[in-house]
Amino acid sequence: MTADSSPHVRLDRALSSLRGLAVGDALGSQFFVPANYPLLQRRELPDGLWQWTDDTEMACSVVAVLAAENRIEQDELARSFAEHHDFDRGYGPAVNRLLRQIREGGDWRALSSALFKGQGSWGNGAAMRIAPLGAWYADDPEQATHQAEISAYPTHQHREAVVGAMAVAAAAALVADPAGPPTPQALLDGVIALVPRSAVGAGLRRARDMLDYGDAGTVAAVLGCGRRTTAHDTVPFALWSAARGLGDFERAFWATAQVGGDMDTTCAIVGGVVASGPGGAPADQWLQRTEPLPEWAPGLPV
Repeated sequence: MTADSSPHVRLDRALSSLRGLAVGDALGSQFFVPANYPLLQRRELPDGLWQWTDDTEMACSVVAVLAAENRIEQDELARSFAEHHDFDRGYGPAVNRLLRQIREGGDWRALSSALFKGQGSWGNGAAMRIAPLGAWYADDPEQATHQAEISAYPTHQHREAVVGAMAVAAAAALVADPAGPPTPQALLDGVIALVPRSAVGAGLRRARDMLDYGDAGTVAAVLGCGRRTTAHDTVPFALWSAARGLGDFERAFWATAQVGGDMDTTCAIVGGVVASGPGGAPADQWLQRTEPLPEWAPGLPV
C-alpha cells in the first residue's frame, strides 16, 4: 500500500504532524520554568495555556508554503519566515538578525551563507521545523529528504544542519506510510539509508545500536540531547526517542523531556515524527491546552 499523494490528503498528514510538533514544543518549553521541574519528574502537566516557540512558528511556514506551492519554494519560505518572525518566540540571535535583514530587503542566500564566518549555521533549527514536510511526502521518502534539504538553506547552510533536517523529514515520511509504522530498527535503518555520511549520520548509527537501552538518560549522555543546540547534538537522540515511542505520543514525550537539554526542540521533533503515524496523535487534553496555531497557518487551528 502506498500513501495517497493528493494535495488534500498530504495536507491532512502534514497538519497531523504539525499539531504533534506544536504540542511537543509548547509543553516541552514549560519545563524550562524552574517551578515546573518537580512536575516533569512526576510526569504531571503544568497548568495554564502552553505557548509554543519558534519551532512551531517556522513549521507553520513550512506547511503554508507546501499548501500553496505543492513543494518547497525557497524564496517563499524565506519570505514567510521573515514576515511571521516573532522576536519573543525564542529564536537564536543569529536567526533573529537574519530574519530582520530579510524583512529589510536582504538576500537570504548571501545572509545565510555568511553566518558563522561563512560556514553557515549548524544549529538544530532546520530540523526542528521539518517533520510536517516528511508527513506530506509519505508517498516518497526520497523526495522528503530532497525537499527538506532545500528547506534548510534559507536559514541553515552548514552540512550538519542540512542533514539533520533531511533525517527528521525522512523519519516522518517513513512513520506516515499507511503500511507502517515501521519497527524502531527499520525506522532508523531507513533514515540512515536516506541521508549522506555526516556527524548526524554517525549519531544515527549509534542511536540504532542503542535501541535496546531502556534508560533514555544514558542514551542522551552518549548522543546528546540538544544542550549545544547543534543538529548532530539533537537529531540522533530525538529520532532514537521517536523510534522507541512510535504509536504512543505521551510515552515518547515524557521519555524525551525528562533527559533535559533543548526540551522544546527535541520534543517538537519527537512530537512531529510520532504524530505523523497511526495512533501517534497527542491526547485531546494536551491539544486543548496548547496555544492555537496562528490564524495564517493552513488548515484548522490546534
